[in-house]
Amino acid sequence: MWFKSLALQRFTEPCTQSPEELTEALARAPFRPCGGQDLSSRGWIAPIGGEGAPLAHAAGGYVLVCLQTEDKLLPASVIRDVLDERVQELEEREARKLGRREKAELKDAVIQELLPRAFVRRRRAYAYLDPRGGWLVLSVTSPRQVDDFTGTLRKTLGTLPVAPLRVAVAPSAVMTGWLRGEGPAAGFVLEDECELRDGGEEGGVVRCKGQDLAGEEIATHLAAGKQVTRLAVQWNERLACVLGDDLAVRRLRFLDVVQEQLEDTRAESLAEELDARFALMTGELARFLPALVEAFGGEAPRA
Repeated sequence: MWFKSLALQRFTEPCTQSPEELTEALARAPFRPCGGQDLSSRGWIAPIGGEGAPLAHAAGGYVLVCLQTEDKLLPASVIRDVLDERVQELEEREARKLGRREKAELKDAVIQELLPRAFVRRRRAYAYLDPRGGWLVLSVTSPRQVDDFTGTLRKTLGTLPVAPLRVAVAPSAVMTGWLRGEGPAAGFVLEDECELRDGGEEGGVVRCKGQDLAGEEIATHLAAGKQVTRLAVQWNERLACVLGDDLAVRRLRFLDVVQEQLEDTRAESLAEELDARFALMTGELARFLPALVEAFGGEAPRA
């Protein structure tokens, strides 16, 4: 159970629900596949252990949950082709042009007819609650997926007092300073990848990979006013990731010194192995997240 990306939310009030209370609440909104005429469906599934396992998996004071989403995929081109055919048939039969409202109603009918034959895509989004640290950590980073997850969890629980992490100093300013010679914060080491952008709305973007970030080429871009928006780093030789100016953590990977700790854990089933990974991951992130916040000047005061 390794997260590959992190979106960071802070509890604005203490999280007091027990894993048992969370499981009971999530059980009121379990995942069910799309019905014949449904475009999408979402609900909660057991994050570890499969059917019959708790919907809120607790380990070491952290609670893991999983939202499963099912969407039916109807390509616009397929809908358009069928609709054009139906419109032509009706116009020829009735010897008249269909109006806009008639075409809209016909389109709705075509969609309902095609839905049972649509392709189905399932996705899972994970998150864990850290009541002691005051974190809700999601495994997805796109704003739409984050809003979908937190909105669904809030609706399920009745309340979810969280807000995106805010820091005192703009991450782009901090990371740009690291490349300008200030050096990274304690524990952080620069890798060989970054993204730089001009400040304007239509500013250029430069993406560098396999590059000496202390070299002359990068310095030239910085001198021209570009800001760092993504930066690959290592932290304490335990994990590596790409930091973003949106405070998202992408392409997270745990390094050998962490991976080797799993070798000392004897797992007799897949569920036990996933549980061991989850415990190890949360322990590492419990140390990394405060270091990340500190690197960006500390947490900004809450409104």
